[in-house]
Amino acid sequence: MMTQLLVRNLEEGVVRRLKARARRHGVAMEEEHRRILREACLRSRERVGLIDFLCRGAGVAVEVDLEFGRSRKPEVRRTGF
Repeated sequence: MMTQLLVRNLEEGVVRRLKARARRHGVAMEEEHRRILREACLRSRERVGLIDFLCRGAGVAVEVDLEFGRSRKPEVRRTGF
């Protein structure tokens, strides 16, 4: 038996990003929503690095220079776009 889920009162920005994500993956918004819920609820408790966690689903690759001295600020560069 399949259950239905109705989600109300989503911010317009969330809906726009969901549409864009579905378009990137070549699926309907409803399917993308199912995929997101499955991933969030069924994935194993995998260990993920901080950068991967912060960038997951963002659609961009981020490069962070973690080798810096105390007097130097960390350098963050966006890559891939």
